[in-house]
Amino acid sequence: MASRNRPDLPLLSVVREKGIILRDVTSKDENHNFIPDDLTNYKVVRSGQFAMNKMKAWQGSYGVSDYDGIVSPAYYVFDLLDLDDQFFSRAIRSKAYIPFFTSASDGVRVGQWDLSKARMREIPFLIPPRDEQAAIVKYLDYMDRRIKKLIVAKKKLIKLLEEQKQAIIHQAVTKGLDPNVSMKDSGVEWLGEVPAHWSVMKLKRLGEVRIGLIYSPSEVSDQSGVLVLRASNVKNGEIVNADNVYVSKRIPNALFVIEDDILICVRSGSRSLVGKSAIIPPSFAGVTYGAFMSLLRSSINQFLIWVFHSNMFPRIMAQFETSTINQLTQSDLNNLDIPVPSELERSNIIDFLQRSTQEIDTTIAKLKHEISLLSEYYTRLVSDIVTGKLDVREAAANLPNEDTDGGNSP
Repeated sequence: MASRNRPDLPLLSVVREKGIILRDVTSKDENHNFIPDDLTNYKVVRSGQFAMNKMKAWQGSYGVSDYDGIVSPAYYVFDLLDLDDQFFSRAIRSKAYIPFFTSASDGVRVGQWDLSKARMREIPFLIPPRDEQAAIVKYLDYMDRRIKKLIVAKKKLIKLLEEQKQAIIHQAVTKGLDPNVSMKDSGVEWLGEVPAHWSVMKLKRLGEVRIGLIYSPSEVSDQSGVLVLRASNVKNGEIVNADNVYVSKRIPNALFVIEDDILICVRSGSRSLVGKSAIIPPSFAGVTYGAFMSLLRSSINQFLIWVFHSNMFPRIMAQFETSTINQLTQSDLNNLDIPVPSELERSNIIDFLQRSTQEIDTTIAKLKHEISLLSEYYTRLVSDIVTGKLDVREAAANLPNEDTDGGNSP
């Protein structure tokens, strides 16, 4: 039986993606379930023990702990007998075993499924000899390092391509396409010099900025309500369905979006997300948008969206680097200085950017797909090895030593 009354130990989380981790109670990304003031009844988990959130075992929310800490009194905590804890951790969290926990869990609804110890005892588990367990761990560690190294390299390349894309956009919307054109000082820090024949205008002279809808939690409804676009619906410069929220309330006509409106994130817990923007496609016309977003409606939005995807917002937000400001007000947006070429130049710039960024986007998409395939390959490899479909004893014995192999984990 797990011991208790150790509130001095760190609080641990048992999560699907990572197993058992130290809980960061200050992080906004953490799963902030209620934490009581009195932690004396929380169960102690020692390094090497197996802990499980029995309500979410069907999701894979369990693992072998690398830490001494405490978990919810509702969780299960087990000792591992005659097992390599690293082998058990890799095996039990593989795709081969998670379905067993799903079928063994009971409940009326998925969110209320529970796993009893009696049903858990019925789950089969394949146990190779201890020397083979060690060989499996050695081989999987080796493959994990190699695959992670490949993934890190591809992510670095994606970042470089994204920076190249933004540089191309910034050059085109601030300097134009003619390298020999005469330039003038714009008088705007983020713009620098612009073509001498261009205008620099306040955004409020080019269109109308509208603030988003304010709604209460009680007005959030099912999908029969009106979709409220939020920052989560803006991804890679496009409007997407992601973490959708719907509301049932009267919405002013001015807050319904139309095709070619530009949606801008103006407030976020992360400064890097402020200024994230996308143009409204026909499929999302007629929905609304939330209070942390603003909308721009103008006749030149097809050009302005490229301006917004330049370095403008990152450079503007960098001015607030030493403050806690993570938002742009309606006044801030209205007073943005925007470079404005002639109608013909705007059209040429739009055509150029659509062509020149398409190849970069295609390459980035390919790299992301390759990362996904590498992750899927490792997941399948683990499952096949821990269930005996692949024998890696000889391969593990012939692996290079860490010092001769460079010892470089990503």
